[in-house]
Amino acid sequence: MRLLVGGYTADMDGTADGIGLLTAGDADSTSAGSLSWRGTLASVPSPSWVAKHPNLDVAYATLEGAGAVQAFREQGPDQWVAFGQPSPVGAAPCHILAGRERLFVTCWGDGQVVQLELDADGGIRGSVTADAASDPYAGYDPEPRVSHAHQSIVVAPGVVATTDMGFDLVRFWRTGSRAPRLIQEVTLPRGSGPRHGLLHPSGHLYIVAELSCELFVLAPDDAGVWHVVGGTPLGAGTLDGDTAAELTQSSDGTLLYAGVRGSNTVAVMRVTGEGEAASPLALVEAGVDWPRHHLVVADGLLVAGQRSNDVAALPLDARGIPGRPTTRTEVPSPTCLLRLP
Repeated sequence: MRLLVGGYTADMDGTADGIGLLTAGDADSTSAGSLSWRGTLASVPSPSWVAKHPNLDVAYATLEGAGAVQAFREQGPDQWVAFGQPSPVGAAPCHILAGRERLFVTCWGDGQVVQLELDADGGIRGSVTADAASDPYAGYDPEPRVSHAHQSIVVAPGVVATTDMGFDLVRFWRTGSRAPRLIQEVTLPRGSGPRHGLLHPSGHLYIVAELSCELFVLAPDDAGVWHVVGGTPLGAGTLDGDTAAELTQSSDGTLLYAGVRGSNTVAVMRVTGEGEAASPLALVEAGVDWPRHHLVVADGLLVAGQRSNDVAALPLDARGIPGRPTTRTEVPSPTCLLRLP
């Protein structure tokens, strides 16, 4: 199993040199097995998020400190080279949603949501900035706030949701035209800070809140209008000052895993009902310092420790609860893990 690894370089106080390569287990295995750091594939500044084109041997990285996105093309076994020039987007781009014809880039620094058009070879050929978010508390909030767009998620054909942790919004966009069109905003509790999320097989949208360490459940009504239908704290044991990071699900969709930085834990939640709710199941040690990102493989959870400079493999027991790391490897300032086909 091969994984591209995004990370922070010196321009953002990290130790990485660019996009790296991590291998886990045997080449034909879905098991985490042993971990091996293979080094840097492409030297670029702070590729904090890496996404793969769904059909082509092309990957895209946010150059967070430079405010740009760069395309890379695979030219041979473990050989990735820059493809075209970096495309400026907004301040501190932190996530890319890669489609066949376009990219959606969310910018933490200024809240911009940018759509980048792709050519037939996967190269970036133009950009459109969507309408800026507005503060739902403007006019009666004594503390002015700043928009911080963080992630894009496909929730239906031609519809993308984006999180804004600065304005506590989940925004829904109609895509497929030259510029995305805002169709709805759902406001979450003040100061919750929606960060990342996922669309569950049940059709519910789960959003993890970075600042309040909560999980929110959204669903559309019969008219296609989205509403908050449930929510829960990530579980007893989170600490004041903790911040939630990545959210992912088990292979069968019955469990959710949220990384918690500060206490350096992973919150495990069980999906209940028809997907409209989730309940805390366990809070376990992440095995790393500052669990920035994680993903599920067949028998374990791979967790990237941004501050401990490593990736750890946590085995999953019969209930799906992660245990103590069985293996780890040194990886410089990892911020994103992308499994390659």
